[in-house]
Amino acid sequence: MKFLSQLIDIVYPPRCHICSRFLSADERPPSSYYLCNNCLAGLTPITHPICTICGHPFLTSIGQDHLCENCLRKKPWYDFLRSPYLYSGPLMESIQRFKYNSETHLTSSLGELLSNFAREWIPNPKDFLIVPVPLHRCRLRERGFNQSLLLARVLSSDLGTPLDYLSLIRKRNTRAQTGLKKEERKKNVKDAFSIIYPLIIKNKKIILVDDVFTTGYTLNECSRTLKKSGATTIICLTLARTLVD
Repeated sequence: MKFLSQLIDIVYPPRCHICSRFLSADERPPSSYYLCNNCLAGLTPITHPICTICGHPFLTSIGQDHLCENCLRKKPWYDFLRSPYLYSGPLMESIQRFKYNSETHLTSSLGELLSNFAREWIPNPKDFLIVPVPLHRCRLRERGFNQSLLLARVLSSDLGTPLDYLSLIRKRNTRAQTGLKKEERKKNVKDAFSIIYPLIIKNKKIILVDDVFTTGYTLNECSRTLKKSGATTIICLTLARTLVD
């Protein structure tokens, strides 16, 4: 198998999933997720201090983790939310290509970045149920795939955590959140989700997966729907987040 793998590398040399540069021997999987050293260095990890609930990074690098103003004013429905990276640079470019250019070959690299973070952050992940943020059937038909489900499948496989992508549905075909103002985003997803298999959700601890956190209204509305159906704990996990409040 090792010889076959080496032969395949000679005939079809692996390239970086972001910049398409040929990968050197030390950059090849499993150590680099098909990302070259330059692109990996271009990722911006989120560092402490952060909000202890929503994971919002504070501008200062001094001090302890604490609640942000938004979570102090109104606690979200989810219990915790974390993202490993800021939505910028090569990661932003790759996520946009993944979603809007149908470059689903990026699933493996982006999914592993997320699962490696989850493995370090979530204790006993096998005790949870992974649920991706759903697309409406019309949007799914247009795009051909749900990027959150693709990431969730990698996460489920890597962590050994069960996956449920049928119980939580988007019952309204909402407008795309991109381009909407903050309050418009909130109204857009209000009552947009429902649970069709509540017995699967009841008394479960949930890992709710999406690609990017912006204002958090979609994740919060999904979490409200899940909590109303009996979920006990909800951890939201996104690959990246913006700094929009």
